[in-house]
Amino acid sequence: MKMLFKQRFFSWLDSYDIYDEQGNTLFTVEGKLAWGHCLHILNHDGVHVGTVKEVVLTWLPKFELWAGERNLGVITKELTFFSPKYRVECNGWQVEGDFLGWDYSITAADGARVASINKEIWNFTDTYTIEVPDGENALLALMVVLAIDAEKCSRN
Repeated sequence: MKMLFKQRFFSWLDSYDIYDEQGNTLFTVEGKLAWGHCLHILNHDGVHVGTVKEVVLTWLPKFELWAGERNLGVITKELTFFSPKYRVECNGWQVEGDFLGWDYSITAADGARVASINKEIWNFTDTYTIEVPDGENALLALMVVLAIDAEKCSRN
């Protein structure tokens, strides 16, 4: 499954639309006014299916991933000097690659690829391609990408 992640051009808060390869809306992401980043994910019917919420008052950026009232995991930026690194505490997943160039992947504990993320250049807004071999992982992979994007945007 391939998802196209596009940031909305005119938006006061973080807002994104996620499309499939045919241009159909899979998810809509709406930033909510909160202390720290708070992103609500809606499915194609407008039903709330997930939240990415920044944990404030931490030494390094940290985001919780929620599906309703259930905490799915946490992603934390690790202390590094030259290249960003993230620790994912969810399903045994790992995130690795070139975060500065927005070319990275999410892998499972057994080394299987969960998702590949690539930034498309020459667009007015942030646009990424998220390739997820198993559609069951689409929402959670999107949450990880949103957390990393929110952390990178808050540094700039």
